[in-house]
Amino acid sequence: MHKLISLKDINTFSVEAYCEEIIYITQYNQLLKLDLPPNYKILGGGSNILITQNLHVPILLNQLKGIEVEYENKDSIQLKIASGENWHEVVLYCIEHDYGGIENLSLIPGTVGAAPVQNIGAYGVEIKDVLVSVDGIFLENNNHRTYNNEECVFGYRESIFKTKLKNSFFISSITIQLSKSNHQIQTEYGAIKSFLDSKKIYKPTIKDVSSAVIAIRQSKLPDPKLLANAGSFFKNSVISQTEFENLHTKHPNIPHFLMSNTEVKIPTAWLLEKAGWKGKQIGNVACHKDQPLVIVNCNNASGTEIYNFSELIIQDIQDKFGISLVREVNIW
Repeated sequence: MHKLISLKDINTFSVEAYCEEIIYITQYNQLLKLDLPPNYKILGGGSNILITQNLHVPILLNQLKGIEVEYENKDSIQLKIASGENWHEVVLYCIEHDYGGIENLSLIPGTVGAAPVQNIGAYGVEIKDVLVSVDGIFLENNNHRTYNNEECVFGYRESIFKTKLKNSFFISSITIQLSKSNHQIQTEYGAIKSFLDSKKIYKPTIKDVSSAVIAIRQSKLPDPKLLANAGSFFKNSVISQTEFENLHTKHPNIPHFLMSNTEVKIPTAWLLEKAGWKGKQIGNVACHKDQPLVIVNCNNASGTEIYNFSELIIQDIQDKFGISLVREVNIW
């Protein structure tokens, strides 16, 4: 009989659940010696999961560390980054060295290994924009594989690692290419430009952009250390042009972004606020008072309680707008 291990401190929802074994992965060679049952779980920062049950399989806790230069010239640099590194700390490292390209992705929680899985993105930038390749190992047969950018099959908060390769491929490192000079500063998306204007910064550096993103995120997103959450619980909603036209007739002020000639992205936060979910609490679970996309654990809610709360939201948005919300958070 295994002694049960609490997972409360290694998931940002702070859900109390238990497992029987945690394997701390600190060296790549450990991955070659594992004898794993099916259905093992891989955990990084615990910032994008909702645990709804006790887990009776081993959990591989990714703690691989290291940043090294793969290649550089006078204009650009390629960095190989171990997958257990904290993503935001890597962003700060790059800014400190004046490497540009990921400053808009500041303060996104989680590890480097999770970045390509989710194709993390914010303020007009996604990891796919700078990613060269992803390295890892198929734990079933110890086969090493490198996936180039195209092979990652990136989509909106999607990748091959989240679909076809889910729970079979352990990402050990990623390689990204960043600028060393002539940085392409992106400030048009969201509130970055207005924030910089308010500070009278009209020729921003990558550090200025990062500082703006951090300030904006902190102003509207709760710190998981203070109020347990897993960041945005739902993806933004991508619907067809026809569906959008029908919605627009009923809601002329609906915000939207053209994704292509046939698809339109609707901010899910707007749908939730319009439907009355902003700040709404049921039992121990609520939508955050400032950002309804973030579901918060107010008082030791169970994973099932949080999941059921999200089910109520999905049904309500379907009833009111005919839109099927998709969870961004992984359910365990």
